[in-house]
Amino acid sequence: MKYNTLRSQLIIPEYGRNIQNMIEHLFTIEDKAKRTDNAYFIVNVMAQMHPHVKESADYLHKLWDHLHIISNYKLDIDGPFPKPEKEILTKKPAKIVYNSSNIRYGHYGRHIVNIIKKANEYEDGQEKDALIHSIANQMKKLYLSWNRDSVSDLTIAENLSELSGGHLTIPEESRLISTNEILAKNGTGSLSSLQKKKKFAPRRDNQNFQRKKSR
Repeated sequence: MKYNTLRSQLIIPEYGRNIQNMIEHLFTIEDKAKRTDNAYFIVNVMAQMHPHVKESADYLHKLWDHLHIISNYKLDIDGPFPKPEKEILTKKPAKIVYNSSNIRYGHYGRHIVNIIKKANEYEDGQEKDALIHSIANQMKKLYLSWNRDSVSDLTIAENLSELSGGHLTIPEESRLISTNEILAKNGTGSLSSLQKKKKFAPRRDNQNFQRKKSR
């Protein structure tokens, strides 16, 4: 009996030892036409082993690629697809470079910072005031998504001024969307209802104690 530890390593374990042995047997077939016919047969067996691969449009191409991969790219046959290049398949993807710059207020996100920079380029007027009002409302929504407690318009105004380098100020006549309205749209209820729930919500241990006591 031959142990698996003494056998060659499985290239693609999903296909098992028998498929790998069949592919290795192809190298013993000298006639290229017969070798190609046997390769087609093996691919059909591979497809039957994993019928779910047929859900993808290029499943046949994948199966033939797997055939060549298991053969260590050395198989000489006339397949329906070109032999994959080992260098391309084994090439490591390029490292993703993350933006390492810090954001002063992370809960607002980088998009808000970029929008504020763009708003600084606008000339003073109604269009700029409307943009500032929209930015401030969005900042308030983002703040309440991060911290569901109340936030004052003064805090938003101060953060906006700081992020814009003192160039953007909320017009005096502008009124930001109310906290209760934002929480209601987010499906979390109004601020007052949240405070009541926190204040009067019974503790689970008290409920369990009362149940035991009633028994």
